[in-house]
Amino acid sequence: MTNEKTKTILNQTVADLAQAAALVHQTHWYMRGPGFLSLHPKMDDLMDALNEHQDEFAERLITIGGSPLSTLKEFDENSKINLAPASWDKTLTHRLEELVVTYKYLADLFKEGIEISGKEGDDVTVDLYTSALGDIEKTIWMLQAELG
Repeated sequence: MTNEKTKTILNQTVADLAQAAALVHQTHWYMRGPGFLSLHPKMDDLMDALNEHQDEFAERLITIGGSPLSTLKEFDENSKINLAPASWDKTLTHRLEELVVTYKYLADLFKEGIEISGKEGDDVTVDLYTSALGDIEKTIWMLQAELG
């Protein structure tokens, strides 16, 4: 059985995790207002988790004979997460809402990864997506709780 669809979804995941981490970093740099002292360091934690997931998915892709995207240009061209230049006019609430949308997209992507890799018989990749999905869903819950 071929694993080309699994390789494709893994590369999509690598690109989208890079873009998501950049969006979190943008939020980290451009946040102002109530909640700053607790949320600013939380963004570091979120970036670290996204980067760790990206590394795991890229290494899995290499393990199954693929070649991960690896440049900022490739990430931007292949990601479905839109990154716009930052501005100071967005509220912290708006920025957190953007993160929720992004994390929900990642949750859907990971569910698709579970389905595709499962159909191709790649239980290890299924497990990787399943584990990462739990982390993403927990982050969605935390962000939504912060938003009230």
